[in-house]
Amino acid sequence: MGFQCRSTLTRLGVVLLAALLAGCGSIPWFGKDKDPTPPTKLSSFVQEVGVNTLWSARPTRGSEGRRLYLVPALAASHLYVADARGRVVSIAADTGRILWERETGLTFSGGPDIEGDRMALGTSQGELLVLSTQDGREQWRTPLGSEVLSVPRFTGDGKIVVHTLDDTLYGLDAATGKELWRIAYPAPVLTLRGSSTPAIAPSGIIVGLSGGKLVKLDPQDGAPLWEVIVSRPSGRSELARIADIDADPVLIGNTLYVGSYNGDLAAVDATTGEVLWRRELSAHAGLAAEGTGLFVTDSQDRIWAADLDSGAGRWKQENLLYRQLTAPAPIGNLLAVGDLEGYLHLLNQSDGRLVGRTRISKKGGIAARPLVSGGRLYVYAKDGTLAALTVGAASASKGGDADATQTAVSVDKSATPSAETP
Repeated sequence: MGFQCRSTLTRLGVVLLAALLAGCGSIPWFGKDKDPTPPTKLSSFVQEVGVNTLWSARPTRGSEGRRLYLVPALAASHLYVADARGRVVSIAADTGRILWERETGLTFSGGPDIEGDRMALGTSQGELLVLSTQDGREQWRTPLGSEVLSVPRFTGDGKIVVHTLDDTLYGLDAATGKELWRIAYPAPVLTLRGSSTPAIAPSGIIVGLSGGKLVKLDPQDGAPLWEVIVSRPSGRSELARIADIDADPVLIGNTLYVGSYNGDLAAVDATTGEVLWRRELSAHAGLAAEGTGLFVTDSQDRIWAADLDSGAGRWKQENLLYRQLTAPAPIGNLLAVGDLEGYLHLLNQSDGRLVGRTRISKKGGIAARPLVSGGRLYVYAKDGTLAALTVGAASASKGGDADATQTAVSVDKSATPSAETP
């Protein structure tokens, strides 16, 4: 028996109508539209882990409430962030001091990724740019065919690979922006608004697509090395048949872990494309792996822990339902997730209980997975707030926030799946 948390899709009703009336083929899952399902109210808990804010600043205007894939990037002790109006900022990771900032006037929507002195960003107008990490000056710009809602990735061999919203994959020369290859996959009638970021493996580029397909491409010419269906669309309506892979694939050794919306969580052999195990679990925010555990934020904002080797469930945390959680970020023996009201929550990896909480922003939610490096958390909120934090032991006390409802939190283990492979 596998995970039994397939979304009912009721949350999509309002935004689906708006998308259809606009003649759009993608559903703005976390756009400016209000989610019709109210988020679970926060409850108090025993604060076992202290959260220390090293610095907090608001260097950009963030995503301005739009569903974008703007994330913090860290390289050589410098943080880089961009916003929806075209501002790019470099910040000292230790102090939060702005090193440089540049106004480009562009509508950034995905990135950045960093390699050496280059920084890659995508725009809502379907352009890919490479800027200098020294001062933000533009090195080149290349038009693509569709909006970029994933992180453009440097491949490590002089190329950049980009996945655009229309399920086209591009390989470009990192030095010049020249298009080296492209491959277009047909998208379903309806998709969620988003795209998975390519995973760069030693033997190829692996990308999740709309419709539940996972593909591996040759970085030299874009030729498919294998293709596999992780989740087959099913249901009577186009809405029920959405099975997009929007969560970024996670590569551990030679095994790829991937989740699809309204579909399955699966482990795939990165060399052959063979599905090693599959569990029923709807996810689009993302997943992470640490040690022997796989951690997933599902489509109703439960957080699950599963075994890497079999997919067998270990625990679930469902006291943050419908709070539009980010993908989990492992830090030490903890997991960090952000939510729609700007809170950062900390969970114990061993049993999923809530052990810490702090608020990063009161004006914007957190959509980007927290960035972990050197024992620190870097959190980027939708309103442009960027914060650096450390975590550590705290004296036992009532945790949470002053707005929190004073009720106990527990982790429900009664629905833990078995280790049996379907």
